[in-house]
Amino acid sequence: MRELFTERWGGVVSVSRGVAHDTTALPGFVALLDGERAGVATYRIDGGECELVTLDSVREGAGVGTALVDAVAGAARAAGAVRLWLVTTNDNLRALRFYQRYGFDLVAVHRDAVARSRELKPSIPETGLDGIPLRHEIELELPSNPGGVSRTRSPGC
Repeated sequence: MRELFTERWGGVVSVSRGVAHDTTALPGFVALLDGERAGVATYRIDGGECELVTLDSVREGAGVGTALVDAVAGAARAAGAVRLWLVTTNDNLRALRFYQRYGFDLVAVHRDAVARSRELKPSIPETGLDGIPLRHEIELELPSNPGGVSRTRSPGC
């Protein structure tokens, strides 16, 4: 997995909300399609919360991301987590679309948080996807039901 994170994420460290995560030390899931690695998700559980730290689908449109989030949500439920949340950045429009279609709700915009993240991971570029300045962290969570983490995604997600 180290190669995938280095190639697609610029290293094995992922930063969210001021915390640097070694993605190779986190629990996670790998999706396979036709015997090939098609995606990976890592997460961390802390108390009653589960943070989806990374989600990377190499084969978009094949249901890989959905299957990986389903797996993390299942692990969160099994661990007794009542909140499943994640952070993405303001430039990651594809991720924002995917997560909201899945059922995640925007709960906070952490303005200029990426500048602080660069202190922990200097390789974070100034300009992100689609030429958008990379500045803010956007926090989303999956609304829960009384039994814990739930899923309310749209069909076809």
